[in-house]
Amino acid sequence: MNFLETEDVVKQFSGHLALHKVSIRVPEGKIFGLLGPNGAGKTTLIRIINRITAPDSGRVLFNGRESLPDDIYRIGYLPEERGLYKKMKVGEQAIYLAQLKGLSYSEAKKRLTGWFEKFEIMSWWNRKLEELSKGMQQKVQFIITVIHEPQLLIFDEPFSGFDPINTNRLKQEILELKALGKTIIFSTHNMASVEEICDEIALINSSEVVLTGGVKEIRERFKSNIFRLTVSFDREDNLNRTSEYYSILSESQEEGMSLLCIRKKQKVSNSFLLAELGKCCEIFSFAEELPSMNEIFINTVSGTKPYTYE
Repeated sequence: MNFLETEDVVKQFSGHLALHKVSIRVPEGKIFGLLGPNGAGKTTLIRIINRITAPDSGRVLFNGRESLPDDIYRIGYLPEERGLYKKMKVGEQAIYLAQLKGLSYSEAKKRLTGWFEKFEIMSWWNRKLEELSKGMQQKVQFIITVIHEPQLLIFDEPFSGFDPINTNRLKQEILELKALGKTIIFSTHNMASVEEICDEIALINSSEVVLTGGVKEIRERFKSNIFRLTVSFDREDNLNRTSEYYSILSESQEEGMSLLCIRKKQKVSNSFLLAELGKCCEIFSFAEELPSMNEIFINTVSGTKPYTYE
């Protein structure tokens, strides 16, 4: 079931087409990666979902029905450009913003206290925001985004400003939110994070969706029959380097073993390939090399050839 859908969304600003018939399907309880280069239209789409701006045409659907004004209370949005008040005390403005999202003062303070203690920032409650490091400010912004326990969470570059330890901690928090049944839109340029936590993605380029699907399925779709092997030769000159079944892309040595990167020819089965290689060497490991999401992103946006070592 899709929690959120957009149907043929179009948005234009002063002669610039920001979105052209953009349709996405965000499954309920999943982490959905909204990807694209700078200026592709991601932020415009997020602003439309949040009802900050309206589409020129097309629709936004929540659970199969048209988006309504009150749906903003079902959304938690962490924008890339943070917007907290630097001269205001941290706890004071956190309570204020939580109340804007529909919480009472007492409930807001109770929930915020729990989150501040969890993130180990309770000692900063009465300090001005400008006294906090960028990472600390990010933690406060994240807490304010989730405090009203919305059904849909939108995180735009949520790891910006975090060191690796706090980045990993925030990833775990996002995964915990997913485990609680939250639907999450995750926008980032960090493709390693996409591989790590996203279930599905949509890639927007030049105002249009150019790639969509499950992360694992997309990596499978872009594979190029490349394999990595660890082998041991009785006589290395027995290796057939001009085989009609495969081509050798690279060779190296490590701790007395040979590391091979090969490309299997079309219509050659893995079993047959292993049998052919087994005639000249002992095989210790054999794994297909799938392209990374970073390579797929670059190749799709730039229109270059699929993932290759050649």
